[in-house]
Amino acid sequence: MKPPLCIRTPSASLRPWEIDDAPALACHANNPDIAGSMRDGFPFPYSLNDAERFIHMASGTSSAILLAIEVDEEAAGGIGVTPLEDVYRNTAEIGYWLATPYQGRGIVTEAVKALVPIAFERLDVVRIQAGIFENNHASGRVLEKCGFQREAVHKRAVTKNGTIMDEVLYARFRDE
Repeated sequence: MKPPLCIRTPSASLRPWEIDDAPALACHANNPDIAGSMRDGFPFPYSLNDAERFIHMASGTSSAILLAIEVDEEAAGGIGVTPLEDVYRNTAEIGYWLATPYQGRGIVTEAVKALVPIAFERLDVVRIQAGIFENNHASGRVLEKCGFQREAVHKRAVTKNGTIMDEVLYARFRDE
């Protein structure tokens, strides 16, 4: 078993989720703008029970790397890399979010830059991808700054809050 992953960036710590993070997670995640850029598994409203359930899952023995983004000594966001299955078994998916007061400071860019090489080290994958909603321009900029290439636009592929929109797929490869 690999030791717990703790990564320090210039502006944050990426570390395992702890049950004591549940109140901060529930507070920061309970935001319609954040939920609006995430898959439906990220609920809104986001309750303390949702936070506890997520932390329990993230602390399990999964092959995924699921970490809190700690800023100012508080869990203010999350980042994860999850291996895919079946014919996509050599691919993982990265996802992340950050509380509104901390956005625009480069925190997520630093987190992605720090985590991707470690994910390639720890996971048996050759590719890490991210699918973002067409209106999430900030996330696209993060991925591009971190060496991800815009690979495809899946037309009308996602429905969020009753709106059908495109999904933009970014990818980065182990050997790049």
